[in-house]
Amino acid sequence: MALEILDSLSLPGDPMKPNEDAFAQAGHAATVFDGATGLGDMLMPGPSDAAWIAQFGARRVMAHLKEGLSPGRALREALADAEQSFKGLRRRPPDAQWELPCASMILAVEMGESRKGPEMEFLWFGDCGALLDRNGSVEVIGETLAKRAAEAKRARAIAQAKNVAPAAGLNRSEFIGQLRKARDFVNSGTYWLFSPNVAAASHAARTTVPAAPGDHLLLASDGFLAVASDYCAYDAAGLMAAAKTKGLAALGAELRAIEDADPGGEKYARFKKSDDATAVLLRIA
Repeated sequence: MALEILDSLSLPGDPMKPNEDAFAQAGHAATVFDGATGLGDMLMPGPSDAAWIAQFGARRVMAHLKEGLSPGRALREALADAEQSFKGLRRRPPDAQWELPCASMILAVEMGESRKGPEMEFLWFGDCGALLDRNGSVEVIGETLAKRAAEAKRARAIAQAKNVAPAAGLNRSEFIGQLRKARDFVNSGTYWLFSPNVAAASHAARTTVPAAPGDHLLLASDGFLAVASDYCAYDAAGLMAAAKTKGLAALGAELRAIEDADPGGEKYARFKKSDDATAVLLRIA
């Protein structure tokens, strides 16, 4: 089996700022990365540290899969590459954990036949996710719904305590201390992300599910999935159906229209008006 791209979309949250999402597809695998927006000075060359880790991670995971490595081994090698590159290119070592470039990701790899039939393996960090459509039955892969609900609750609580609009922006002084404090917990306990730390490989979430030719797969960053998880315009099955019938560009326009109508986040609490939104629709062939 192989994965065939039917449609793709990657929208910056702000057209004046870098798009810190990335996606890649090659043969039997596809991935989406969502870089965590920096909360201080840049350490790496390029448009932003978050854009660097997302683009680097997507590129290196795919490169190692093309070499024939297993999904878990490809992820480990990509993390080792990131660790080495970060040490070689950074302007200075980070003074705190919150400065470390990091990203959510979802990786889907077609694994061929097993004793149970054809299967697909998924690995992920953070709140990127996937929808797998098997003849009209849609399965959600990842933890986006739970994680986005928790983030919305946190955004509303901080905004109310500081008496500002929730979508005031990541680097507003009212938010930055709390955001840095939360980011300091990355790569500790159960909160691991793709980052320049090979130890993260052991903490990626993983599942293997049945899949067959003709099934459809949607991989997306949380910024795109917000049209369902945050704004409730669709449930999982409805979003997959709309992706196949309307197309991802139309869904991106719907997403931005909802956000434009609630720029301050009073109705839908969030830390910024619009996030980068990336999605890839694939068919298993």
